[in-house]
Amino acid sequence: MKNSFPRILITPGEPAGIGPDITLKILQTASLAEIIVIGDPQLFLERAQWLNLPIKIIPFDDTSHSTAQQPGELKIIPVALKETCIPGHLNIANAPYVIECLNIAADLCLQKKADALVTGPIQKSIINEAGISFSGHTEFLAQRCKVKNSIMLFVVNSLKVALLTTHIPIAQVPSAITHEKLKTTIKLLQKELQTKFNITAPKIAVCGLNPHAGESGHMGSEEIEIIEPALKELRYEGIHIVGPLPADTVFLDKYLNNCDVILGMYHDQVLPVVKYLGFQEAVNVTLGLPIIRTSVDHGTALDIAGSGLADANSMAAAVKLAIELSKLSTLHEACK
Repeated sequence: MKNSFPRILITPGEPAGIGPDITLKILQTASLAEIIVIGDPQLFLERAQWLNLPIKIIPFDDTSHSTAQQPGELKIIPVALKETCIPGHLNIANAPYVIECLNIAADLCLQKKADALVTGPIQKSIINEAGISFSGHTEFLAQRCKVKNSIMLFVVNSLKVALLTTHIPIAQVPSAITHEKLKTTIKLLQKELQTKFNITAPKIAVCGLNPHAGESGHMGSEEIEIIEPALKELRYEGIHIVGPLPADTVFLDKYLNNCDVILGMYHDQVLPVVKYLGFQEAVNVTLGLPIIRTSVDHGTALDIAGSGLADANSMAAAVKLAIELSKLSTLHEACK
């Protein structure tokens, strides 16, 4: 797809949450990209009234060339809610709407009719209560894009943190850490850092699973039996790796200053630090997809939906990174 400006899709997520709020807020500012929202036009008109924000609805025309975002414009691909949405009040009837928006967005990106997808916060519980199996955007988009392996990466300022396992119970983490998964994930991480972030020779710091990275087997054997052998093989293949490192010290400057990314073994091992450093500024990126996908780093915040209190910085950062990755992708394609 050849356009003057990157074409960025937004799925605002749970309609009763702050996704529509932060989407409307970022659309008040001009952008050197065409931003297109997938959702219910009436929802956005009503939420704009709640927030006292000016908005002009413009139906999206996919036959036209992309144009830069103008303040207060909302280009939209309409998808109707099943029932009227009240801010802060979940409605199981509207759960399929969230999935429909995601399906449309993913397909448009796969068809090269859009350059990137930015996703707003979703409420996994209400989707599952509606009878739709859903563990998260990362897993959903990997399945939709027919990709076997994907990686959840968080970017905050210059820090990048990736996860080996994502949304699984903590009790299942040890068995999910296998020799093959480590090698596959780290190879994919290296490749995606090279192609998506233009890092020629990525340096990867890998966490251990256990306290003190197992302390020579006294606090667990996974490092000795699984992690260290896999990292050794990857080093022989030319990948720059440090580890396994204790997760409680991996964020010290002596490691951060000498690596491009930290790979954690599980979700809550490393993400508390990411959220602490930049809860309203971090961006979630899905690596391994044939499309570009970024996302906010926070939840639906039902308690403040429609109040005007929602901070749109993470959404703005997600859009900004999507634009940067789109431009870099276009550059790579031009150089082929």
